[in-house]
Amino acid sequence: MQTKASNSHHSPADSVAIIGGGPAGLMVAETLALRGIDVDLYDAMPSVGRKFLMAGKGGMNLTHSENSVSFMTRYAEREAQLAPMIEEFDAAALRDWASNLGIATYVGSSGRVFPVDMKAAPLLRAWLHRLRQQGVRFHMRHRWLGWDEAGQLRFATPEGEISQPALAQVFALGGASWARLGSDGAWVQLLRQHGLDVADLQPANCGFYTSWTAFFKDKFAGQPLLTVAARVHGSGQAMRKGQFVITESGVEGSLIYALSASLRQQLQSQGKAVLELDLLPDTPFEKVQAELEHPRGARSLSSHLKSRLGLDALKTSLLHECLSKTDFAHSSILAVAIKALPVVLTATRPIDEAISSAGGLRFEALDGNLMAVHHPGLFFAGEMLDWEAPTGGYLLTACFATARTAARGVVQWLEGSARPGNAS
Repeated sequence: MQTKASNSHHSPADSVAIIGGGPAGLMVAETLALRGIDVDLYDAMPSVGRKFLMAGKGGMNLTHSENSVSFMTRYAEREAQLAPMIEEFDAAALRDWASNLGIATYVGSSGRVFPVDMKAAPLLRAWLHRLRQQGVRFHMRHRWLGWDEAGQLRFATPEGEISQPALAQVFALGGASWARLGSDGAWVQLLRQHGLDVADLQPANCGFYTSWTAFFKDKFAGQPLLTVAARVHGSGQAMRKGQFVITESGVEGSLIYALSASLRQQLQSQGKAVLELDLLPDTPFEKVQAELEHPRGARSLSSHLKSRLGLDALKTSLLHECLSKTDFAHSSILAVAIKALPVVLTATRPIDEAISSAGGLRFEALDGNLMAVHHPGLFFAGEMLDWEAPTGGYLLTACFATARTAARGVVQWLEGSARPGNAS
């Protein structure tokens, strides 16, 4: 086993090692470099920021403009841990940071914040240029394998396995979605073997399976269900307006993602989840009922639903999927179904298809600076921590904020430590 310095003028024993080249890892690198700390960043892929670039293909949603109180609630049971970190680097600070890279941003109609050109690549290029100017060294195709007996980092490289020392180690390895882009969750077992408490990774912001009839999926798979509201049945949640897409195997899309944590929890506790849909969220129940009771003459029920209530073919067919013929004969049952249609979901789609993942290294294993309580010099940031949030800019904001907290923790630890050659 060899120990390889990155060049003849630099020893990794005199720098901080960052493992993972996504947004969190890059933000750690920048924060440390600005403090004059030598940084070596390692990533298993041929280039950094691959999932970041993929996320930007649909429009690079950086953060959200809503008020801070509402913003923090998006992190649910981890609000208490993340709120202080996000307050230090909130949506306004993130927009200022992008502006300093030459990337102007704007607030969309949904409140989401995007670069003016809607692209991730220009931001990433400008960021990497600045990081290199700051002296950050990048080591691509270095897959982390764990630690050797001396506590040094082990990497598989094209030239063979190596070990690297470091002043401190910061892990920002992402979750387990989109493995082909680098975040494959392989680190879970390595951390557990090291005695760290890791919650199982699970799909978040994901699609769900249900059992459509052949007719329904053949006709409607790929079509969006527009202007609806939804909640998880029995959850006590308020109805949330939005839209989602019918797929061959079930449902996916922004409204589903917003409910995915609650749906997943109901699946785990009850073996199924029930998505409750309001097909006409802007029409009161009493009006729906009155229109259904209006004589329809020779018109078919579908024509009646279309003309009196504006129900399109997809919504009408969805009612047929979930109700019996007998139900359709009773206007009172049909009215209730239009305002609260139960769609039974049977499982989540695979985690590799999810936008993000829940679970990860539990905050209880870390101090307030995101350093492992029982492993001084080991820090963690980003999606590999045990939190989740809906899409809308909340994911990136928390990745950036936790990265800055971990980097600040590294600085404090180095200033207060004996600066050992290896963290362990």
